[in-house]
Amino acid sequence: MSKFTPHPDEKQDKIIINCAVITVSDTRTIETDKSGQLIKKLLTEIGHKIDYFNIIKDEPEQIKQELEIINNKEIQVVIFNGGTGIAPRDTTYDVLQGLLEKTLPGFGELFRFLSYQEIGSRAMASRATAGIYRSKIIFSLPGSSNAVKLGLEKLILPEIRHLVKQINNN
Repeated sequence: MSKFTPHPDEKQDKIIINCAVITVSDTRTIETDKSGQLIKKLLTEIGHKIDYFNIIKDEPEQIKQELEIINNKEIQVVIFNGGTGIAPRDTTYDVLQGLLEKTLPGFGELFRFLSYQEIGSRAMASRATAGIYRSKIIFSLPGSSNAVKLGLEKLILPEIRHLVKQINNN
């Protein structure tokens, strides 16, 4: 069970969010994608729907293609995992930064702060990011299960309903 605490004004809020989960990895498969499965589990435990899931290679064109597929669906939140480091094959951040219409710099800042508390100075290599693309909230997390758990429990799950309300002017 997820260990996040919603804000008091959202405890009664039962909005179901339609989500997409995309794992960006050159090596993971359905059987080995622990992070993607964890994201799906944490979202569905609190009542959200997974309307789309895929594992893609860390190729800029595939990342862009996934956003085009999702654009034609009733998805409100997209969570990428993987490809946020600084290795030559890590391109998720670069692609998303070039496409996001608005960024949420606080997400990456808070994620790195929380990561620093757990893993120390290696947190500086994370390029976790978030923002808005075509009226959808996009989150991009590192591919490790610990990073996914941290990002979801401490940042995404407590705020997901509020952010969707904001983007929909509700």
